Amino acid sequence: MALLLLRSVRRVRSVAVLLVLALAAALVACTTEDDGPRRIAQDFLREFSAQQFTAAAARTTAPGRAEPVLSAAWSGLEAQGMSARTGRVRMDQDIAEVDVTYTWRLPGDREWTYPATITMGRSDAGWAVRWASTDVHPALGADQRLALSTFAPPRAAVNEADGSEVMGTGTVVAISFDAAAAAAEGSVIDSANRLVTVLGPLLEGLTVQGLAERATASAEPLPLGTISSVDFDRLRDQLAVPGVRTQEQAVLVNRAPGFATAVLDQVRTRVADGMGGESGWRISVLNPNGLVADVLEDHPATPAPAVALTLSRSVQDAAQRAVNVVGRQAMMVVMQASTGKLLAIAQNPAADRGGLLATMGTYPPGSTFKMVTSAAAMSAGMVTPESIVPCPGEIQIGPRLIPNYNGFSLGPVPLQRAFANSCNTSFADLAARMGASDLAHAAAAMGLGAQYEIAGIDSAAGSVPIEPDLVLRAEDGFGQGTVLSTPLGMAIVAATAATGHAPVPVLINGRETTVVGPRPELKPDIYAALRPMMRQVVTEGTATSIAGMGAVYGKTGEAEVAGGSHAWFAGYRGDLAFATLIVLGGDSTNAVNVTRDFLTMLPPGR
Repeated sequence: MALLLLRSVRRVRSVAVLLVLALAAALVACTTEDDGPRRIAQDFLREFSAQQFTAAAARTTAPGRAEPVLSAAWSGLEAQGMSARTGRVRMDQDIAEVDVTYTWRLPGDREWTYPATITMGRSDAGWAVRWASTDVHPALGADQRLALSTFAPPRAAVNEADGSEVMGTGTVVAISFDAAAAAAEGSVIDSANRLVTVLGPLLEGLTVQGLAERATASAEPLPLGTISSVDFDRLRDQLAVPGVRTQEQAVLVNRAPGFATAVLDQVRTRVADGMGGESGWRISVLNPNGLVADVLEDHPATPAPAVALTLSRSVQDAAQRAVNVVGRQAMMVVMQASTGKLLAIAQNPAADRGGLLATMGTYPPGSTFKMVTSAAAMSAGMVTPESIVPCPGEIQIGPRLIPNYNGFSLGPVPLQRAFANSCNTSFADLAARMGASDLAHAAAAMGLGAQYEIAGIDSAAGSVPIEPDLVLRAEDGFGQGTVLSTPLGMAIVAATAATGHAPVPVLINGRETTVVGPRPELKPDIYAALRPMMRQVVTEGTATSIAGMGAVYGKTGEAEVAGGSHAWFAGYRGDLAFATLIVLGGDSTNAVNVTRDFLTMLPPGR
């Protein structure tokens, strides 16, 4: 019995050993059988990824057809690298299918991964890749090629404070020429000839010889310029030229013609870099004629958040209509006195031709500067609005004889009346009796003297130097000496008079203005004393033509210069502070009347 049991155990062990050996043999046979096509496929992929196109093509059944397709994949994708990983192998006698995962590294840290299948065939010479364009991508047909397109993101919209869009995204198409690709697909000269024929009317300076020479000498595709999307759509088929590369680019375009044109021109260039968002990209299959046959990967561009201007359409439009009726250069700046938000920067076409004069053009402010002179004199304890000051027809300051306009004389009068009637002799006398820095100090407290770096535009407020010279200081007292201001600067002065604090001008919500320079403050009672003086200018003085427009406070100015005089009016109504300038506009009443027209055209409640 024990002997029979021992023999039975031995038979079981023998069967088990035989099964293990058979299974191992089967696995070895399978591994050995899979290894042939896998190894050749891996060699093919390794050489393809190393851009050894001739060597990779030699492992296929059609080297002559394979090599240009492999090369075109790299150039069409503008690839910076590629790796491929083999997976499962399926065999049926002399045919094998090898699963592959491709990963391409593309410009801009982009990555594209997809699965494919390479079919292998065995002959007397061994395993080889049975060539088909699908070895590169399953959707790639014969005579087709892969192409990467990148899309600049839509520019963020630019909105004004009332909510409408004033600038938005438009599209242009950038054209470049790749001489190497043109040579691979045909002839550089032939492509250059066709390009010059198509683009010559749109892009200046294109010649066949020049284009061919410059493109051949360039290691990268040669940029030729941009055309509108409308022109590109019209010429799309004609631009299917070997070596031509196209790329859509987003640009900011005005949505509201005539709306703050000079301002938007600067905003477009100053803030565009921060309005880009995230670029998009797409991989397409192109037919031989360059048209898209299929889209394999698509990542739309993502715009940045909208930019919100402080400009108000209703205020800007009213200011624009007011200055447009003037033939000479005319401009107006309007701000919210309490916040410094710029609500309007309006220039007529004559001023636009000179650039953004409203915020950068410096001019003698004339008698509008008497707001500063009055504040300086009251701050120094020299006068109050009721103080009697001389207002002769002319006054001698050192060697300089300073006259009033047309030589008018009021005699001794309260400062408030001298201010309302714009008596030059009164303010020349006050300035002559001040210290050298008193005017500069008061001007800095009222916003003149500091540098304002306003996001979106160039800007300057003005300059008021410390003036030890008696005559120059006297001339500064009525805005005719060395003091200079922009309309922006005088609007800040008016806003300071309205609120008692110099506001910081802002054009784009959320983007702070950098202020460089001194920012002293005057006591609140100085501004409290100045306001009734500004109101009397409108009710009884030189600005009575605007008296019917509500509680307007202001100061007129006529600054004499070579060839004539500039007409000014600066002031405020409610929380709106403004400054109007007509260059060589003559009588200050002209500036007052433009401001009156502006106030007339404002919507109710403004």
